Amino acid sequence: MIDRSYVYEPGFIDAGARAEILSWLATLRPLWEQRYSTRRPPPSGKQQRPLLRPVYWLGNWQFACLGYYEPPRRTFDVAVAAEPFPPVLARLVAQIEKKVRAGFPPPQVPRRWHLNTCLVNFYGDRIEGDKATDAARVGEHRDFEPGPVASLSLGERARFQFVRRGDREAPPVRTQWLEDRSLQIFGGPRWKDDLLHRVQRVEDKHDLDLPPAIAGFRTRRVNFTFRYVPDEHVVPFAKLPERARDDVRDYVATLAESSAFFKAALVSERSRTAAAR
Repeated sequence: MIDRSYVYEPGFIDAGARAEILSWLATLRPLWEQRYSTRRPPPSGKQQRPLLRPVYWLGNWQFACLGYYEPPRRTFDVAVAAEPFPPVLARLVAQIEKKVRAGFPPPQVPRRWHLNTCLVNFYGDRIEGDKATDAARVGEHRDFEPGPVASLSLGERARFQFVRRGDREAPPVRTQWLEDRSLQIFGGPRWKDDLLHRVQRVEDKHDLDLPPAIAGFRTRRVNFTFRYVPDEHVVPFAKLPERARDDVRDYVATLAESSAFFKAALVSERSRTAAAR
């Protein structure tokens, strides 16, 4: 039986597009984010800690310290406008959106759905001196953004699993090895709401060190996860509430060192603040 709510397509990214993506990745400077704000103490009982791996976002950036987009309880002032997709990813996204609209059950695709945010995850080893710590995994979670979710994989293959909620002893409902250049799409209540998903492990068979160069980290897999945040919930940095701007200003300043988009966002915020005085 064909499941219209799930797609796995090996070899979706052709060799030319793969090379173009790798060249673009080399220009990035990913962030090592802290889980909570550096300007306000963590919630009671929580300790400040960095995310497991460096990340980069396109379209809109969901900074960990502001909380991730999670409707209906958290929708405003968490999805901060970010750089557009580079041309190679924009072309691939257009193909993915076409696949979804042609193949997925219409009730599972919101009327204004389009893939406008992308989390770029770098999977590999944290390097401290001579010690390497595997950071190539993601625990059980669900994606709250409405509509189908798509991901593209580069590098070593990853063991991706869907699991039942609250039953750690049950076998996975589905295990899919995500190969280099592959596409995965899933949507609908079963895959997005009823089940959780995780990256259990990433292989290390080819001794890869993918771009960009990240101090203290060796990347063996890069994953692009594309989702939809309603456009009205995407806010420019300058229009965040003052407290939220304070929480992420240092991150934005770091991004601005290598990103014209975020440099302009800082200038806009300063102009807006000066005009309000």
